[in-house]
Amino acid sequence: MLPANLDSLGMRAAALGLPEQVEAAVEAGAAIRGLPEGEEIANICVFGVGASGLAGRIVAALAQEFVPVPVVVAEGYDAPSFVAQDTLAIAVSFSGDTEETIEAAQEAQLAGAHLMVVTRGGRLGALAGEWGAARVEVPAGLPTARAAIGALAVPPLVALERMGLFPGAHGWAAHAVAQLERRRDQLAGGGPARDLARRIGRTLPIVYGASAIGAVAAARWKAQCNENAKVPAFAGAVPQVCHDEVSGWGQHGDVTRQVFSLVLLRHDLEHPQEDRRFALLAEALDEVVADRHVVRAEGEGPLAQLLDLVLFGDLVSLELAAQEGIDPGPVPAIDDIEFALSEPEAGTEAGIEAGTGVGVEAGAEAESRP
Repeated sequence: MLPANLDSLGMRAAALGLPEQVEAAVEAGAAIRGLPEGEEIANICVFGVGASGLAGRIVAALAQEFVPVPVVVAEGYDAPSFVAQDTLAIAVSFSGDTEETIEAAQEAQLAGAHLMVVTRGGRLGALAGEWGAARVEVPAGLPTARAAIGALAVPPLVALERMGLFPGAHGWAAHAVAQLERRRDQLAGGGPARDLARRIGRTLPIVYGASAIGAVAAARWKAQCNENAKVPAFAGAVPQVCHDEVSGWGQHGDVTRQVFSLVLLRHDLEHPQEDRRFALLAEALDEVVADRHVVRAEGEGPLAQLLDLVLFGDLVSLELAAQEGIDPGPVPAIDDIEFALSEPEAGTEAGIEAGTGVGVEAGAEAESRP
């Protein structure tokens, strides 16, 4: 468990507070003003990067089973070309100052889209006021975007329910809260999350999940291992990895079995063939990874199962951080990039002069050197 002096931002407390966060997020979604009618919407686009982008992926993963219009996640600077007056554009930015999300939202606003903004303030919050956009206030007290996944992902689902596009969101959220409370009771003292972190040890986790729910959960595990534990981690989706990545394990087993651990995330909504693919993957990779681990989701309904996997992975990542005596809160590597982007010309020139720039020029320059 993380000692208090190794958890400067209170990441563990935030993770364990996910049930209450989801409850508050339902109330926030129910209070949104200025929503369009569902009949006005032909498509939905969610803008966000990092944890906010993952919140968008959660919305899209659940929506594909219930929402009668396409839901697309745009994790970059540009709004897709289809965004127009019949689009619901949902801009998600914890800080409100995420440059990619602000630019994409501005494009959507110029295209005449209906805007919904999920943020705690910043430039995006100010723009939401200027635009008259529907807005969700992310509550104070959450330390980082990755600690606010419920506050970012759940209000749009409730909003879609109110618009008549996502029936049953309140019920799914209630089931999720109940399961998160059960899982918290199991993991609060360490339990299976600590055991799995110990088994992973200093190997690098490769996390696979099936279908949209499993793929999003795997992406969350990867990101939390990266940011909380400060370790490389990788994610993949079944069945896709059976069509490409599995072939990459055909050699170097003497190396990979010392470096990687495989974590398989399972849930109750998998296609029957995905169950068979997991078994075949486990057989194919048995000799080329240090160990294989299976985590099974519990709870009623897709939101409960997805958030159950999220909470489990969050706590595993925090246990990995504790094992190495690492503070999970600060992310200096990300901060350094953001600082460099605030002075783009100086940062770019310095990188090229040092031979560390990325791109054609840097590569060509390096090749010409003796």
